[in-house]
Amino acid sequence: MNRLVKITIHSLKAVRAFKLRTLFCLTSVALGIASITIIVAATEGAYKKAFDLVAMFGPDSLLILGGGEQQRAIGQRKSPLTLDDAKAVQQAFPTAYLVVPMTTNSEVNAAYKNNKYQTRVIGSTAGYSRAWNWPVIQGSEFTEADLETLKNVGMIGQYLSQQLFGEEDPIGKYILVKRIPVQIVGVLESRGTAPTGENLDDRIVMPLTTVMTKIRNDPRYINLFRIRFDDQENLYRHVEQLRLFLRARHGILQDEPEDFRIISPKEIIKFLVAITGSLVAFLGITGIIALLVAGFVLANLFLLSVQERTREIGIRRSVGARKRDILLQFLGESVVITTAGGVLGFVLGWVASRLLMLLADFPIYFSWKAFAIGLFLSFLIGIGFGLQPASRAANLKPIEAIRT
Repeated sequence: MNRLVKITIHSLKAVRAFKLRTLFCLTSVALGIASITIIVAATEGAYKKAFDLVAMFGPDSLLILGGGEQQRAIGQRKSPLTLDDAKAVQQAFPTAYLVVPMTTNSEVNAAYKNNKYQTRVIGSTAGYSRAWNWPVIQGSEFTEADLETLKNVGMIGQYLSQQLFGEEDPIGKYILVKRIPVQIVGVLESRGTAPTGENLDDRIVMPLTTVMTKIRNDPRYINLFRIRFDDQENLYRHVEQLRLFLRARHGILQDEPEDFRIISPKEIIKFLVAITGSLVAFLGITGIIALLVAGFVLANLFLLSVQERTREIGIRRSVGARKRDILLQFLGESVVITTAGGVLGFVLGWVASRLLMLLADFPIYFSWKAFAIGLFLSFLIGIGFGLQPASRAANLKPIEAIRT
């Protein structure tokens, strides 16, 4: 034990004595570990964001969008979904406890006094808040009676509320939506930005009948509808059943593409992982290259150090130091430098990730895993690339080393 303590002290003294070698090795390892740290944190962040979105989306929910992949690719705007489709699904699936048809209009002019803004108008049946797990934090939702009477009422997102009302309370106030006076009855909780970059708080939600009749002038077609099921465990079985049901309703033949899309929680995870995958792959390649370069730099500098310290090694061997002592000392120096580089790399990775989050709104999540992986790789680089120089130093013959 006493011998090991002395070897450790010698290692630390050597690290301190050979400052330039330590600086080069530490910097190269730190850059590699910083890249790896960002990769791990980005991967963790992507999955955490995906599962947060699934919780927000609803693990028991499906979203049916009008227009299939082929229609979207050629720019076809026709929406084949109808109100009758939503009603038919409600009747055909007894475990669907909530079916909410919706329609959307982008870049609709909204105004309050002298404030004007272009926003998104969502037409929905009652239950919009429940359908999206989206609480109303001020006022209340519109009702079935509002739908039946085509009432001009709406719930507003917090960003739009800020643009039109500033610090003024919007509840009970009237705004003009396409020159139609609409009374604000509720304010939705803030949701922030979607992975696609859309500001979710920039919207006004109105009764579906009002939007279809007074804004869209189309009482039949809708853009989408949302379904929530009691039997969450059978969700993906319902996806296939729903696909077959809608194909039959729309008269789509077996070899024809679908004119709708079904979005499930699984698709949300796939989407977010896909958009983060390219960055993770780039950083991964960069990190591996940086670590390999760091390892080669460390090995070469330590080989030069062995040549410079040949006489020192010979004297130590001649006064009783064993091969194992020399081996452990040089490995100790290598591991101390790479461990310090790993800690510095983790700090650099944390700083870089904060900048990435600030500039690109990229999901980053730091956990013990990022630090543990960085530290483990530091040890691995220190031992793996420090072993050859340490072995060469340990195998020097004392007499020849002193003569040299």
